[in-house]
Amino acid sequence: MSCDYLALAQPGVQKLSPYVPGKPVDELARELNLDPAGIVKLASNENPLGPSPKVLDAIRAELSELTRYPDGNGFALKKRLAERYSVGIGQVTLGNGSNDILELVARAYLAPGLNAVFSEHAFAVYPIATQAVGAEGRAVAAKNWGHDLDAMAAAIDENTRVVFVANPNNPTGTWFEAAALDSFLARVPEHVLVVLDEAYIEYAEGQELPDGLRFLADYPNLLVSRTFSKAYGLAALRVGYAISSPVIADVLNRVRQPFNVNGLALAAACAALDDVDYLIASRKVNDAGMVQLESGFRRLGLDWIPSRGNFIAVDFARDAAPINQALLREGVIVRPVAGYGMPTFLRVSIGTEQENARFLDVLRQVLAQ
Repeated sequence: MSCDYLALAQPGVQKLSPYVPGKPVDELARELNLDPAGIVKLASNENPLGPSPKVLDAIRAELSELTRYPDGNGFALKKRLAERYSVGIGQVTLGNGSNDILELVARAYLAPGLNAVFSEHAFAVYPIATQAVGAEGRAVAAKNWGHDLDAMAAAIDENTRVVFVANPNNPTGTWFEAAALDSFLARVPEHVLVVLDEAYIEYAEGQELPDGLRFLADYPNLLVSRTFSKAYGLAALRVGYAISSPVIADVLNRVRQPFNVNGLALAAACAALDDVDYLIASRKVNDAGMVQLESGFRRLGLDWIPSRGNFIAVDFARDAAPINQALLREGVIVRPVAGYGMPTFLRVSIGTEQENARFLDVLRQVLAQ
């Protein structure tokens, strides 16, 4: 009789289901015998512009160093981030994507008998990271699809060690203002680490979203997590970062894997951070695409959740799974979010004007069937 290796795993891990990412283009092409060149992927909140030419130059310059380990401290990138945001270099923690930051927090601060608080309809990695280390996940009911910060504050007790908060939230796109964030942070006890996930912050301009970094000086229990995967267009290279107090950064570095950010990613992120024109172009494409999709949904008589990310959740007022399958058969990949408690919605990433138009045209045909 073979050994039951699932039963040998930690109890929290036994109950987990693997995270399901957006369907890759090649996978759909294989499944349905489609031409990959004709497939439109609007499922993973990726930047539709393709990589910045400056990033490609930086990667090419780094290729001759592939036999060397990368700088395990990531000094050049941490220095650039510290200078950009006027923080100390000791306040920066680098991650293999911002997902890695969330995992580091869970490993460092959560354990059986402790709990983490997060919102209903929030990013799936929050409960996964929490459960994997044996801690209790407390999902607080959403308010108008977004974070109910009052209820989240009330859910904190003496065993709470982490609160995960996303602004804007994925997959709903909802957000909260600076005053609400300040009021929430003031109510969180000092023994609770607040992880403010700002994966989509670069898509905001001016005061559209509160800048979490401005609250660090007043709240030493705050950690702000960001990524180069979205607006900076480096999803394949996996590089994110956190900015926090030096003490919290030191704790995270104690559990951080050595060389968790590879050399190509470090070089690319440095170049991306300096490429202001690319970031501006990304915002313009996103803003125009959001208007394009909202107008298309309006013509089709559909409701949606207003979003400040690079995606939008559209409501079909019925089970969205058959609609998703019909879109896939036509070579259009979007993201079902039934696993987030939103079975009537599909989340659609903002693409190029042509990709958005293709999606809307196929959707119109699917709904007319």
